[in-house]
Amino acid sequence: MIGLVVVSHSRQLASGVAELAGQMAPSVAIVPSGGDGSGGLGTDYLAVGEAIAQADSGDGVVVLFDLGSAKMVADMAAEEADGSVVVVDAPLVEGAVAAAVRAQGGAGLAEVAAAASSALSGSADGSAGAGSASSGGPALRLVKDSVRAEIELTNSVGLHARPAALVVRALDPLDASVVVRFGDEEADGKSVLALMGLGAPGGARVEVVASGADAAEAVRRVEELASRQFGE
Repeated sequence: MIGLVVVSHSRQLASGVAELAGQMAPSVAIVPSGGDGSGGLGTDYLAVGEAIAQADSGDGVVVLFDLGSAKMVADMAAEEADGSVVVVDAPLVEGAVAAAVRAQGGAGLAEVAAAASSALSGSADGSAGAGSASSGGPALRLVKDSVRAEIELTNSVGLHARPAALVVRALDPLDASVVVRFGDEEADGKSVLALMGLGAPGGARVEVVASGADAAEAVRRVEELASRQFGE
């Protein structure tokens, strides 16, 4: 499994980002490296190298950083590392979350790096088309080669960080394009950040529209997660 390293000038910031991403990807090694090694702000080349070695299970490591000089240190440490390491220029929090969820799903090094770098540029695929679902509950049905359902978010926090991550991990291996709609907004069902951006709270009803070979299974998985209150 791909590991992650979070490099920041602040030890607290690096640890916080690693903790947040780890909540959504419990099996991924996410190692923070922050501060100058003496308790102050800055970066430590040796510490970053040690973090890379700690995060590497043999499949590779993606390194994210916060400010310019942190990139220089990360690049130097990556060059000296024994395994495959990719340093990604991405928004630190969003990139770490997106990369962690992708790694949790078993993606390779290039895919995890791409998830991080495109963390803020993903958009929902609206090709499935709009339509209303049955008001009598999550009525699954085919509409113009799409499968859709209206699903109630029965958990307390709705589609926030951890529930969104669970949805993405459930959908990631499937051959299906999935759009989740809430009000006038829609999001790519395989993007944690896009799902969180919907702002769908607990008790809300969202429409899930899927197309592709595994469309029915995709909708079924989201329904199942919602019925279990996303494990809350």
